[in-house]
Amino acid sequence: MNYTMKRCVFKATLLVLVGLLLTLETTVVQAQISTNDLDGRVNTVFTSIPFLRINPDGRTGGMGDVGLATDPDGASIYHNGSKLAFAKKEIGISLTYTPWLRELVDDIYIAHLSGYKKINDLQSIGLSLRYFSLGNIKFTNIDGDDIGEYNPNEFAFDLAYARKLSPNFSTGITLKYVRSDLARGQEVGSGNIIKAAQAVAADVSFYYEKDLDLMPGGSRLTIGSAITNIGNKVSYTEDETRDFIPINFGIGVGYKMYIDDYNSILVSADINKLMVPTPDPMDTTGEYRKKPLLSGMFGSFGDAPGGASEEMQELMYSFGVEYWYNEQFAVRVGHFNEHSLKGNRKYITLGLGLRYSVFGLNFSYIVPTSNQRNPLDNTLRFSLSFDFDGNIKDADL
Repeated sequence: MNYTMKRCVFKATLLVLVGLLLTLETTVVQAQISTNDLDGRVNTVFTSIPFLRINPDGRTGGMGDVGLATDPDGASIYHNGSKLAFAKKEIGISLTYTPWLRELVDDIYIAHLSGYKKINDLQSIGLSLRYFSLGNIKFTNIDGDDIGEYNPNEFAFDLAYARKLSPNFSTGITLKYVRSDLARGQEVGSGNIIKAAQAVAADVSFYYEKDLDLMPGGSRLTIGSAITNIGNKVSYTEDETRDFIPINFGIGVGYKMYIDDYNSILVSADINKLMVPTPDPMDTTGEYRKKPLLSGMFGSFGDAPGGASEEMQELMYSFGVEYWYNEQFAVRVGHFNEHSLKGNRKYITLGLGLRYSVFGLNFSYIVPTSNQRNPLDNTLRFSLSFDFDGNIKDADL
């Protein structure tokens, strides 16, 4: 294939991918505009411990928070632990720092340390620790008297195992312990003392990749899916009614194009939906909170009071593009979209990446897009990564 023909093939493939993304984006927007079963009323799906759904990764943070079907790396546990079975390096480590909600306060941050180790060419294990500090808060009594300061915080510890079931397909399971300590020891109501909420949860994930001969330098199709945060309901008091943590179902697809020996482009898209009950605006007793875990999870695909159109509104869409030059310098752009009646998070992201030897640096930024103040505007994520080669043992399927 001569050079001119290679350029034509590349341009045609790129145009098809861009057209596909624009078509999907237009479909999402049109669906949002045409549905109005709740007469414009906001009906956001609420959960306890929502920090479990905050993306802590600097790389995918620059791609609109996609991550279910992106290349595996040291931070893959958050999105899809099964990707670790396809990691190319023996050991990968990622450390991310995120100043959170800096448009509102200046002492909230998220710290994330994660990594993996290849057992052999079929199996990998991973560890992750996320810590969310909500800064210092001064408490007062009913008379306004100062009764001390407190540092609310939350953390999650993850242990993941991933295994290839075939040369192209893997599965993974992640076990996690979560603790949310927001106002422990404070009294609410008539003698009700606040305690830390704790949960034990699991992720179940799948990943598929296939090399294709559609580009001059080759290409790769990836598909990923995960159900995350499958865990017990929690409460911050002795109240018998407990709330769901953010159980989530997601599916993603990626297509990586190797243009030549120096240039590659990854295009990826994710769709996510919370698997927790939808509130009913007409129910003043909060019966949806009392649903058992499994019926609340699987019933979440058909319990919206607005019917199927409202269920579609609960889908969250992420799109991202990543360009690498010589596997050393990356530029990223992405978009995240949530329906205006279901949280209204909409933002564009930008990102940069540098890689030299075993060391990598990733940076992401949420771009302000309107005159209306958004607490996520100007959010930054900074990630350091380390990847180490080694002698990965062969194993038979």
